[in-house]
Amino acid sequence: MDFDFLKQMKNYPCKNFSTSIMNLPDDCFALILQLLNRPMDRNSFGLTCHRWLHIQNSSRRKLWFNHYHHPLAKVSPHSYSFRLTKLLTRFQQLNFLSLSHCTELPDSALSHLQIYGSNIQTLYLECCLAITDYGFSLMASGCSRLTSISLYRCNISDVGLEYLAKSCSSLQKVNLSWCGITDTGIISLGESCSSLQKLNLSNCGSVSDRGIRYLSQACRQLCSITISYCERITGVGFRGFSETLTSVEAVSCKLEPEGIQAIVSGGGLEYLDLSGLVPVVTRLDRVGGGFTKNLRVLNLRNCRDVRNTAVIKISKGCPLLQEWNLAHCHNIDLDGWKAIGSNCHNLEILHVNMCWNLRDSGLHALLSDGCRRLSKLYISNCNGRISYFTIQQFKCRRSDVKIKEKEVQGTKTKNIF
Repeated sequence: MDFDFLKQMKNYPCKNFSTSIMNLPDDCFALILQLLNRPMDRNSFGLTCHRWLHIQNSSRRKLWFNHYHHPLAKVSPHSYSFRLTKLLTRFQQLNFLSLSHCTELPDSALSHLQIYGSNIQTLYLECCLAITDYGFSLMASGCSRLTSISLYRCNISDVGLEYLAKSCSSLQKVNLSWCGITDTGIISLGESCSSLQKLNLSNCGSVSDRGIRYLSQACRQLCSITISYCERITGVGFRGFSETLTSVEAVSCKLEPEGIQAIVSGGGLEYLDLSGLVPVVTRLDRVGGGFTKNLRVLNLRNCRDVRNTAVIKISKGCPLLQEWNLAHCHNIDLDGWKAIGSNCHNLEILHVNMCWNLRDSGLHALLSDGCRRLSKLYISNCNGRISYFTIQQFKCRRSDVKIKEKEVQGTKTKNIF
């Protein structure tokens, strides 16, 4: 028995406690239920009697509603609504609800949230392909306390997003990746949700610098934004962003040098993912010195336009850098590796997979006297330009560093909501 639980039990006056456990108040049973970790035990608790079942139902805070079925089976939209209604009626104190991957979920099913959604703070509607703007408006009107929502691959338009933003003005985390929204919808979101903190816009091809510029002015608490694969965003809209912006993920974007400088202009950036940056458009050599001194994680994987000039400027201008991904950066040679070894004193993780110009001399320059805090080195397939002897010599001298041959595309801090 948990002793903390026994102490809490003393606060409840129970004259007949010694004669029957059923004389305990509901709060005591709720505490007992919290101590049951196994699902089997919690289910047994609810099957004991109607009173205990009611306590179990009212204690439920999270629900994952999955309506997977055989691909050849026909599922009526009515069955979605019926099952969801039964569950929402039973569990009326939910603050987390996931309806993700219910691809046939109709608008009518979300109407039940007008009655039972008042306590919901987090809602996942990922891949709910049948829901229209009307369904989103029904949901939004009943979930006024919503702070987090994921609409990945939903068919929401600017109209539906405006309904959502006006009804749920307390939103802090919003995932709109792969949604067909435009700058108009983003502006509506910024107008109503000034407390926005995290926003995912990856693969929103119609969003441009205009929408980003409005967010930079209206959402002064925004700390994390994802704009990966947004080809209309050059980055210049980030100019003037608050220093609260600490994380930007911009994979395979067409950022201009001025755009990258605008992204880091706020001064608070700690995580920046520019992997797959289009080399024809961007020359990082022109940006180098503009990187923020607070940067801790930088991903330049597959940025083949990165050269020594940019590496030298970044290594000197980012003294707090802890992880740097330079995989597939073929244009960095000895001068660049020397700069990293000499200046990156806080570097803990380094990715150099497929860096053909690393060679034996570059590896020595990196690790002989510098990078004393390095704990992981991702290195493989350097086109045979690093000898087996050099690798073994490195392992002997730096036994504190783990060599990882498997290439990873991301970095240790992810901005995915």
